[in-house]
Amino acid sequence: MKPSKSLFWLALTGALAFASGPAAAQTKWNLPAAYPADNPHSENLVAFAKDVEAATGGKLQIQVHANASLFKAPEIKRAVQTGQAQMGELLLSIHENEDAVYGIDVVPFLAVSFPDAMKLYKASKPAIEKKLAAQGMLLLMAVPWAPQGIYAKKDINAIEDMKGLKWRAYNVGTARIGEIVGAQSVTVQAAELPQALATGVVNSFMSSGGTGYDSKVWESLTHFYDTQAWIPKNYTIVNKAAFDALDKPTQETVLRLAKVAEDRGWQVWDSKTEWYHEEIAKKGMKVLKPSPALESGFKKIGEQLTVDWLKRAGAEGQAVVDAYRKM
Repeated sequence: MKPSKSLFWLALTGALAFASGPAAAQTKWNLPAAYPADNPHSENLVAFAKDVEAATGGKLQIQVHANASLFKAPEIKRAVQTGQAQMGELLLSIHENEDAVYGIDVVPFLAVSFPDAMKLYKASKPAIEKKLAAQGMLLLMAVPWAPQGIYAKKDINAIEDMKGLKWRAYNVGTARIGEIVGAQSVTVQAAELPQALATGVVNSFMSSGGTGYDSKVWESLTHFYDTQAWIPKNYTIVNKAAFDALDKPTQETVLRLAKVAEDRGWQVWDSKTEWYHEEIAKKGMKVLKPSPALESGFKKIGEQLTVDWLKRAGAEGQAVVDAYRKM
């Protein structure tokens, strides 16, 4: 007896539904990031993505796009906000012009050790989460860089020695430093820094040992002054609608593993700070402590920039600073 056509199509439909089930259940996210693939921030994101895929049995797959290959650094936040990317990692301080609170961790000399940077993160996190939520985004984690120092091609013994330098700026704070010391500020994001150094567009900048190492700074500059001016952080954010579309167990997995990645990132940067200094020194860089005059000059600049930031941030910014100082 031949099976009826209706039974045949019913069996075929069922088979197709079964075959397509696992694929339909898969969700793929893009995660643009601004730094090289071998930078600890990017490596941490890749580890996070692998952890999520393993923990969800492949249900959620996250593709990390390092070195500004999908979106340039200043575009990542907007891409996540508008849903062009489901996730993104960004240096939040580059958006300080949008909201002063986004620049809290680059207020000079406010938090210059990793323990203090963590306190500042905890104090500022509620305000930052609220602002991101109002823009349709969720904060997953924040991971620090190493303390910031000055790179140059000459001796800098005092603030006056910085006058006339071609100074790389990447946020409000670094641009203002250039303005105060009489340098010529040029906005350059991390992915474009090696070329800017090689072509002489900039001949000085303030950043971490990690950025100097990534940029092969020893090929263009000669001095690094460990001023430890501030400890900026990269924030990993997710589009709230994309997150809400996940089932509850997957949401909980993402949040749990984001905390694991955040803890791992803090530990890595704490341990690698001196390693970067040693490595750039091996390449020929002079790694130096700032002179008393240079340190004093930067302290005064820090005080001025703190006042400026508090004026822009208002009562909300003052509340964050007060909460931090009480910890």
